[in-house]
Amino acid sequence: MKPTIRRTALTRAGIALSMLAATLTQRLAQGPRERGDVPGWVMITLMSAVLVMGLLAVAGPALEGLFNQAISRVSK
Repeated sequence: MKPTIRRTALTRAGIALSMLAATLTQRLAQGPRERGDVPGWVMITLMSAVLVMGLLAVAGPALEGLFNQAISRVSK
């Protein structure tokens, strides 16, 4: 590897590290970030899981039939 290419790569790495350090310093100076509404996200996740389970309970047999039919056609 040529020395100029190596120096260029090291310079770019140094610039990237200094930018990262500046960003981290700014974020630390801003104080703790707000984490959001955790109980709300838990409720949304639980409601989504219940909805998926309900749809699978209703459509499960039909989906199983479609899957079995597709497998039987492929294996012919």
